[in-house]
Amino acid sequence: MGLVVAWTIMITTLLGVAMDGYDCKVVQFIFGDSLSDVGNNDRLSKSLARASLPWYGIDFGNGLPNGRFCNGRTVADIIGDRTSLPRPPAFLDPSLTEDMILENGVNYASGGGGILNETGGLFIQRFSLHKQIKLFEGTQELIKARIGKEEAEDFFRKSRYVVALGSNDFINNYLMPVYSDGWKYSDEDYISYLMETLKGQLKILHGLGARELMVFGLGPMGCIPLQRVLSSSGECQERTNKLALSFNQASSKMLSELSGNLPNASFKFGDAYDVVNDVITNPQKYGFNNSDSPCCSFGQIRPALTCVPGSTLCEDRSKYVFWDEYHPSDSANEIIATELIKKFGFLRVNETNAPSPSQDPALAPSPEGDNS
Repeated sequence: MGLVVAWTIMITTLLGVAMDGYDCKVVQFIFGDSLSDVGNNDRLSKSLARASLPWYGIDFGNGLPNGRFCNGRTVADIIGDRTSLPRPPAFLDPSLTEDMILENGVNYASGGGGILNETGGLFIQRFSLHKQIKLFEGTQELIKARIGKEEAEDFFRKSRYVVALGSNDFINNYLMPVYSDGWKYSDEDYISYLMETLKGQLKILHGLGARELMVFGLGPMGCIPLQRVLSSSGECQERTNKLALSFNQASSKMLSELSGNLPNASFKFGDAYDVVNDVITNPQKYGFNNSDSPCCSFGQIRPALTCVPGSTLCEDRSKYVFWDEYHPSDSANEIIATELIKKFGFLRVNETNAPSPSQDPALAPSPEGDNS
């Protein structure tokens, strides 16, 4: 009998289940777009927004494409590492298990995704924020079945939540004439439409247990290489930047109201505009020598939209703010993450060894996925 009890205690401890509940660490659940995607779109076989070809991932792990729209790490990777939060695997990672979720959380971010369901439709397959939340609901059911309803609810209440979308709702929706939103709404009305939609989605997340949540705002998206090359002067597109600032102002106000009205909610707005703008405006201050064109480009053919095997790489990737037409380089993400940590005072959460910057994510074949 004593041997049985001893074995029971040992097995229970190994599984991480304490006698009075599940002993779990704080993890993250990330909802976002290509700036946070770590492999979901690579497993959407029909998606036109994928980071599945060289030279994506050249400075990460084994140097092969891993689903990140960058040559290296995302800002979320770096902030998580610095604050001892584990890197959440992609929801579509075929090796994902309930125990991995309890240890690391989940990343639902999808390149081309937006706050609105119609955003990014030209990419065929992507996860909108609505779809990402639906996937999170499914994750919750798995965890409830794994550790029980009460323990699962406690786990999700103690977790951290990041929502980082919105740029595609402008660049790959409102500002493109092929989408009806661009001629149905004025700038002000469109931002109101986005806020009402986002507010409803955040309320759903609160109902699902989200208590500590940060919504990151938009950077100066009018200054990404794609927007510059589409302008007649090659300079930043001021209207696009003004839309980003208006979005941030409205988001900050909405988050403050939600945090005050929803029980036990600590919903915060992360305004990164000034940080990113300073890196772009004063690149030499941060060790860069180029902040207006992509490191990876298809010769003189611009915009190339994506980095492909036939692309030409810049001589020194650490000197470029932008990796491709849309996304910052690993070096820029390092600076941006460092400045955000200082600005918002992010503290270490789990006192464990954070993964190294060269951690190699799982690589796997691409299964079919939903497109909304």
